[in-house]
Amino acid sequence: MYVEFDGTRKTLGDVDIVYHDDCYHLFHLVLPNHDYIAHAVSRDGLHWVRVENAIFIGHPGSWDDSMLWTMHVTPDPHRPKGWRMFYTGISRRDHGLIQRIGLAVSDDLYHWRKQPVAWRDNENNRGNENPQSSLISAPLDPASCYPLAPAPEHYEADVCEGRQWVSWRDPFYFREDSRGWLLCSGRVNDGPVVRRGCVAAMEEVEENRFVHCPPLYHPGLYDDIEVPNLLKIDREYYLIGSIREDAKIRYWHTQRMGAPWKSYHDNVLLGEGNYAGRICADPGGWLLWSFFTHDRMRRDVANMLPPPKRLVRTPSGLLRVQSFEKILDAVIEQLDASTLRPLNRSGPEDRCHASGDGCIRLSGCSGFQPFLFEGELDSFRLQASMRLGGSGKCGIVFRIDRNTHDGFYLSLDLMKGVAQIRDWGTNCAATGEQMMRFESLQSGFWQAEERGVTRIQLIAFGCYLELSVDDRVVLCLVSDAYRSGAVGFYVESAALELRDICLQRLRSPAQSDENLAVG
Repeated sequence: MYVEFDGTRKTLGDVDIVYHDDCYHLFHLVLPNHDYIAHAVSRDGLHWVRVENAIFIGHPGSWDDSMLWTMHVTPDPHRPKGWRMFYTGISRRDHGLIQRIGLAVSDDLYHWRKQPVAWRDNENNRGNENPQSSLISAPLDPASCYPLAPAPEHYEADVCEGRQWVSWRDPFYFREDSRGWLLCSGRVNDGPVVRRGCVAAMEEVEENRFVHCPPLYHPGLYDDIEVPNLLKIDREYYLIGSIREDAKIRYWHTQRMGAPWKSYHDNVLLGEGNYAGRICADPGGWLLWSFFTHDRMRRDVANMLPPPKRLVRTPSGLLRVQSFEKILDAVIEQLDASTLRPLNRSGPEDRCHASGDGCIRLSGCSGFQPFLFEGELDSFRLQASMRLGGSGKCGIVFRIDRNTHDGFYLSLDLMKGVAQIRDWGTNCAATGEQMMRFESLQSGFWQAEERGVTRIQLIAFGCYLELSVDDRVVLCLVSDAYRSGAVGFYVESAALELRDICLQRLRSPAQSDENLAVG
């Protein structure tokens, strides 16, 4: 995991990750200044070391002399072993109101050179030579070289339009066969002002020369579709974007470029707080990365890069995220999970019964009753198959203080498929009603094949918390409200059957400042 150290007054922002020569390369914004794009490297995708910064804002008078925003790093299709970084810049001259896209190049991912600003004459433009195979079936129109700006025929291109702020940021380069397109977050130039957000598109018609196309996708719903990604899995195209309105990462799909984009009934990949999702491929397949922010209204304080999620396609075509398998490298030991004891004073109807077939049955027919494993844990992995009996409630408690009962409370509605995690404890610095601390941290949903039955995995890895249901990540968040405590299950007016329980202690994550030998 990765975070700026306390006291620096900085935090990371949007990220981009490239896997090359057995090494993950992280490029990220540094907030709140946005004055350079930082670079870190990792062998496992969990522990990161900072290396030389990639690029800085331009000198006064440059088109990018105010701030640098989201970037995308890809292999250069025109230079073997070369790399390109498309990045967003804003200028002091424009008071930061107009966004443009520039280019930097590298031969090794470590040393970057900004490309000079240049403009093409209209007479040098050429038309679409192969419209039948075009990503977007439309004639090509003139466009400039770097920095790239929106075309007024298709997009808001002037501060006098719409919100008086030109969106043209978050580039993403997609290449298929011999053709390439640059996508970005733009806005169409008509319609309700806060519904104009689209995924804008430009085609690369020759090396480092792009022409504008109509939007790849305009749902007519959002203010912006931020940090777009485009990938193809099993002959299906998927478009991933982050939505500012609810701070979630969503996706859409189509079987053919140029055909309408469709949405599944459940198109949320990561819940609230996980933002600016970026994809990268490694030997295990596709990974989805993002940063986590505690306050969706203010995303420039205490952000963190959590572990990535493995991105998979179901047989029916839906995208799902699964736990990153390299977290299992942090397993230290297997713990005894055969004994659970009640936390509250137990009545005659509060029982924990372990049978000879490895099943543990919990019952609490009146009030709320947690049953805890022995000892205390900080980082751990808990797995179990759960079957709910009766019409009551159940869930998981962890990092619980046995005296105050403060800790994380994770409710699991096995009938409706709803998970909710809460920070529930005591505010010792307050008095009266303010002494109670109750904060809903995140909610997630799933569709169970059988009501009342599910298989869960809970990972607490430092301050990173992740719940998977039937191998699908439904909760992922960061909270340091509680660092250690007891772990267990709870029932409330219900009976709960637990099977195949696995409880493992994990090595706590650490970030290193030491040099890391990279290829």
